[in-house]
Amino acid sequence: MEQQSKRGSGRYALITGGTSGIGYELAKLFAQDGYNLIIVARTESDLANVAGELNEAYGVNVVPMATDLFNPDNAFSLYREVIQSGFEIDVLVNNAGQGHYGQFVDTDLQQEIAIIQLNIVSLVILTKQFLKDMVVRGSGRILNLSSIASKVPGPWQAVYHGTKAFVQSFTEAIRNEVKDTGVSITALLPGATDTDFFNKAGMLNSKVVQENKLDDPAKVAKDGYDALMSGDDMVVSGIKNKVQVAMSNVMSDEFVAERMNQQQKPSNGDKE
Repeated sequence: MEQQSKRGSGRYALITGGTSGIGYELAKLFAQDGYNLIIVARTESDLANVAGELNEAYGVNVVPMATDLFNPDNAFSLYREVIQSGFEIDVLVNNAGQGHYGQFVDTDLQQEIAIIQLNIVSLVILTKQFLKDMVVRGSGRILNLSSIASKVPGPWQAVYHGTKAFVQSFTEAIRNEVKDTGVSITALLPGATDTDFFNKAGMLNSKVVQENKLDDPAKVAKDGYDALMSGDDMVVSGIKNKVQVAMSNVMSDEFVAERMNQQQKPSNGDKE
């Protein structure tokens, strides 16, 4: 109990998917600002490596928690573990997410259900649990990883785009609900970013990867971090992504969907 009390002192940020990509870059930004960290991922070895690296580089306490958020029951268990260990979460970053590439009639349904569980259900569970605590305290911040995919229909990634549309709408709604509580909620909308996302989604052969320059995850993380700390409602990271979102707002959904189809289909033009 004495060790848990010591660990529970100071500011803590909890970051899901905190060992790679945007989540890892966000972890570094929080650590630079003196936040202690709880980093969450599936692989214990990756967690141990990143925790050691961040602790050595920034002198903050980094607590690794290994869990698989594809199973929503684990989101409940994660919250219980955090609270029972005596931690008070000042910032929640719902970064973990995954896609699945291919035409919907051909893709694996069980994998898509798992992605819905991760991208939506576990995110809602964690947001609900930690938000209630923040509202009681009258302070706290939440950063939800949305995407420019939330703003456009996404052939070849229909389920992923659908999950991000949920995240964006959900984030905007609850931000409004808690606007007078001292808690701020921010959505970060990256575009195609140079992370392991495309490998995990099985879309390395897509045109968006093969023919476009992917965004720097460190730059995306900085945009999100600055917006979060400023209490902004949302931020679209990158000029080209801002333009794409602006254009989608004035074009028909049918036109935007066809445009996305051309961007995301296999670079060789064949159906996978």
